[in-house]
Amino acid sequence: MNTNRSDVQEKLAVLLDYWIEHNKEHEEEFLHWAREIARSSAGVAQQLQKAATKMAAATDELVRARQALPKSKEKH
Repeated sequence: MNTNRSDVQEKLAVLLDYWIEHNKEHEEEFLHWAREIARSSAGVAQQLQKAATKMAAATDELVRARQALPKSKEKH
């Protein structure tokens, strides 16, 4: 199957939007569980907070990738 550049870019735009949202959900979940475990295990909470920070950094990179994609031409 021959896929043209426009199709690849459109597909990637959809994937990037999904990955960005999905990462944000994971980040929020990590922080939630860090709060839940903080009293009984500060070390685990700290590791979850670090994971959330790294997830946010990955999300930032995905956002930059999304912004770098050429805008698709609207079909009239």
